[in-house]
Amino acid sequence: MKNFGRNIGVYLLVFVAVLSISMLLRNLESRSEYKEIKFSQFASHLEAGDYEKISINDRELTGVKSNGDKEIAYSPSALEINWLENTILFPMITDKKIELDSDPPQSEYNLFNMLPTILMVIAMIFLFYFMMSQGGNKQAFQFGKNRARLYKSDAKSITFKDVAGLEEEKVELSEIVDFLKNPVKYDKLGARIPKGVLLVGQPGTGKTYISRATAGEAGVPFFTISGSDFVEMFVGVGASRVRDLFAEAKKNAPCIVFIDEIDAVGRRRGAGLGGGNDEREQTLNQLLVEMDGFDGNIGIIILAATNRPDVLDPALLRPGRFDRQVVIGMPDIKGREELFRLYTKNKPLAEDVSPEILAKRTPGFSPADIENLINEAALLTARRNGTKIRMDEIEEATTKVMAGPQKKSRVISDAEKKLTAYHEAGHAIVMRATPDSDPVHQITIIPRGMAGGFTMWLPEEDRFFETRGHMINTIKHLLGGRVAEELKLDDISTGASNDLERATEIARQMITKYGFSEKLGPVSFSSNDEVFLGRDFSTRQNISEEVAAEVDREIRRLLSECYAETRKILQDNDDAFERVAQALLLVETLDGDQFERLFKGEVDPEGILAEVENENREIADRNKEEAAESKRIEEEKKRELQEQMRKLQEQARRPDPLDNGSEGNDRFGYEEYRRATDRHRDKNSGSDTEDGDNEEL
Repeated sequence: MKNFGRNIGVYLLVFVAVLSISMLLRNLESRSEYKEIKFSQFASHLEAGDYEKISINDRELTGVKSNGDKEIAYSPSALEINWLENTILFPMITDKKIELDSDPPQSEYNLFNMLPTILMVIAMIFLFYFMMSQGGNKQAFQFGKNRARLYKSDAKSITFKDVAGLEEEKVELSEIVDFLKNPVKYDKLGARIPKGVLLVGQPGTGKTYISRATAGEAGVPFFTISGSDFVEMFVGVGASRVRDLFAEAKKNAPCIVFIDEIDAVGRRRGAGLGGGNDEREQTLNQLLVEMDGFDGNIGIIILAATNRPDVLDPALLRPGRFDRQVVIGMPDIKGREELFRLYTKNKPLAEDVSPEILAKRTPGFSPADIENLINEAALLTARRNGTKIRMDEIEEATTKVMAGPQKKSRVISDAEKKLTAYHEAGHAIVMRATPDSDPVHQITIIPRGMAGGFTMWLPEEDRFFETRGHMINTIKHLLGGRVAEELKLDDISTGASNDLERATEIARQMITKYGFSEKLGPVSFSSNDEVFLGRDFSTRQNISEEVAAEVDREIRRLLSECYAETRKILQDNDDAFERVAQALLLVETLDGDQFERLFKGEVDPEGILAEVENENREIADRNKEEAAESKRIEEEKKRELQEQMRKLQEQARRPDPLDNGSEGNDRFGYEEYRRATDRHRDKNSGSDTEDGDNEEL
């Protein structure tokens, strides 16, 4: 119906436009033949006998001269027409000197003349109705309508069984599900279910996903909207959208309303230059009233997600609004294993792929990272025309997710390649020679992303707290590249700029935030207060200039000590350092096992090169075999499909036995003949055999 109204409006506008243009052109064309003159000139020409023929139409006078020229004049009133007719025209008509041609009088209110005006009025009325009710600009008149999307429970709804790695979080949210299913049980006990649950976690941890699973588990409607959808440049629009959202939720109660990125609308009030009158704060005020005002929202549960709970308004977090905060953290090794099993459930995996091993190799990965990793591995497998996802693709996908794709086409000079090799070898040697450090997983000098090379290490276990010793070891690892350049190349480069920045930041946090300085003692000098424009224009200086200078000296002392220890480590392991660097120049990438054997001296760089070349040949052979197998399977499926099509065509061309041998393709007649033959055979045999129906004549 909407398309019909829209089409009618378009056709009507086109019709009116064409009609108006045609009438205007016709009028201009008719007027272009005549030369318009004054009435007095027309009377003079008429009296002089210049016209052979004239025409009078109301007060419009037209005259045609002997040479074919046409002139037109307009009389000011009917009196002049009578004077012209009585004094000049009628005597000339009597003497047969001129021919008079007169049209019937035209009314000023002729319907045909008013037709364009009538059509334009109708078109404007229809256009206004079209814009108000049917048109594409409907949103222009509905600023106050909420933009929430409604999902109702169906067979495709996700539930808690589709969520992996969030067991404790599912237990917390199961109370919401139980309340929505059995509210009477809680009413008897006088218990008040939380009105709102705030999901706090880093990006990609599954806050939105578990919210949808909660709605699917409860089987109730699910409204989802972003916090930025409330805020507009027009004052009052956000508050109106909040009211409309809760009005819609009340109509669909019991239901769940999910507000994603609520910090966009729920930031602390009084933090802007506009004071308390800006649009965002009015929207927040309306949200606070709707969540815990005089009007109760029975059966409406508010779920919200944010990764910045520290900037939210305290009134939003008090009991009665968001009663409960559920922290959605990064999955541990068990959660990552469940996630890998979930995301590889419908994907063909090679025998060497194990979810347990993958979980150990991906510490710190969020569910979104793991899903992206598996998808990248599947894309790499499809790129080589493979049929199963192997561990090689998953390793490459892991590195691609962490550091970006390889840039093998980049032209690198031998000097820069040598610099990168020694730089990365320095990182790896320091990491291996430092006690209690994480093992080296991969070293490469192939550019990825913004890095010319990198050294990857993987923790042996999940770590939730950092110790002073581990942070010092990390500083040494980061300084290994700069020290290696200084020892082997007699020069330093800008390649260590990011390493120095990270090392300095770790040292500053150790001194100012964690109180790891022996000289300054266990004192925190950092400030966690966020700067709000309109409240504070600069951070509050909570230390004196003397203490700040002492902090700088402590940071410099800590970095200098780590630099000296790193230099000693590389000098003590110079042979291993040289072997690793030379191997990187030959093969460009080393895995953890190859690096370990090079460090221990069990193999030289030439041996690593031979192993890599042999392994590459084996991988190429496997890829060819798998590609050939994939092609064979596709051709076999194609032959089966062609055979099925051939049988169907042959069956369609088979002659009909009931048609006296005539050729035809009456398949239905042939089926009827088969059924009749089966019934005749069963009747003669006296038994009801089912196998006969499947026999082919």
